[in-house]
Amino acid sequence: MLYLHIPFCQSRCIYCDFYSTTGTAALRAEFVRQLCRELEWRKDYLPQAAAEVSAPSQDDRKGVRPKSGTGRTAHLSSVYWGGGTPSQLHESEIETLFEAIHSHYTLLPEAEVTFEANPDDITPQLVSRLRGCGVNRVSLGVQSFSDTLLQMLRRRHSAARAIQAVETLQAGGIDNISIDLIYGLPGQTLEGFRSDCRQALSLPVTHLSSYALSVEPHTPLSRMIDRGQLQPADEELFLAQYEVLLDATAAAGYEHYEISNFCRPGFRARHNSGYWKGVPYLGVGPGAHSFDLVSRRANSPDLPAYIQASGSDVPHETERLTRQDRINELVFTSLRTSDGLDLARVEQQFGPAVRQTVARCALPHLRAQRLEQCGTVLRLTRSGLFVSDSVMSDLMLSS
Repeated sequence: MLYLHIPFCQSRCIYCDFYSTTGTAALRAEFVRQLCRELEWRKDYLPQAAAEVSAPSQDDRKGVRPKSGTGRTAHLSSVYWGGGTPSQLHESEIETLFEAIHSHYTLLPEAEVTFEANPDDITPQLVSRLRGCGVNRVSLGVQSFSDTLLQMLRRRHSAARAIQAVETLQAGGIDNISIDLIYGLPGQTLEGFRSDCRQALSLPVTHLSSYALSVEPHTPLSRMIDRGQLQPADEELFLAQYEVLLDATAAAGYEHYEISNFCRPGFRARHNSGYWKGVPYLGVGPGAHSFDLVSRRANSPDLPAYIQASGSDVPHETERLTRQDRINELVFTSLRTSDGLDLARVEQQFGPAVRQTVARCALPHLRAQRLEQCGTVLRLTRSGLFVSDSVMSDLMLSS
């Protein structure tokens, strides 16, 4: 899997803490040139990870990384353009980056290629160019269908423009469309969010991601709340809005396959599903993260430093995962999904003692019906979804 972080936005939303910046055309051009270089520099990252999984040698078990320059070509099942706002790039820059991807990687015939976009940027011309590049899925950052809330969030688009963007995508031949909604917004009522869900599910979209608002430190939102300009939603409203979300998507025939993600049958987001299944991935661009099964790497969220890097890599930090880290990540990511946590997999990867410990920690939640068990698989129940963080925490190993 490949993730490209495009760190440009026309304006910043008040809640966002992802790394992004505004930039001139010249700055974007420099960024695109450097991103092409990073795609080449790190083309062996995923094959190395695959080699470690398929044939662990004695050196691998001791933590020795395979040598770079293997000459193998990574076969990608998924490419995801995120940000920031990828649709802030010029169409020619998008094509240049796709050329670099095809030069150094092999896209599988069934690969999912997702492009994040702001509804304001969707035009028939852009859709045509995206299709020509192989994009077969678009994720729209809608967030709300209330113009009042959109203005409060400093979103560029209107509700009408979001609806028009979906229609333009479908008319242009991209019919695998995902939209994002946020609940728990200041000033958002229960009925207002119910209306958002109703509008979203009436559109010809295949996927819905809906997240509770998180007030991150050092964002305009946190400062506005601290100054009393906005009143955060209380916990009861959060829970009631999540109930509305679960009921509305179920009534519309959507599959609830991850805590915050819903889809029409057959349209799970393959890229995000890969994250939850522990599939290795390469992230390029400033602020992008990568995972090779034994370590996590984070590129520095610093566009000037990224552009100025020379040699064969960009500024980054790497964290090698301990055995306990890997166990806890398996517990956390698996329980987020409807596929659940397979205790047989826990035993296969980490041994019978770890399986027994996890199973023992699950017992109180099974008795309280926050978890259910089918064969060797543990899953969150509907009531468990509302306390998922505490359930997952209880099943994780402590140091």
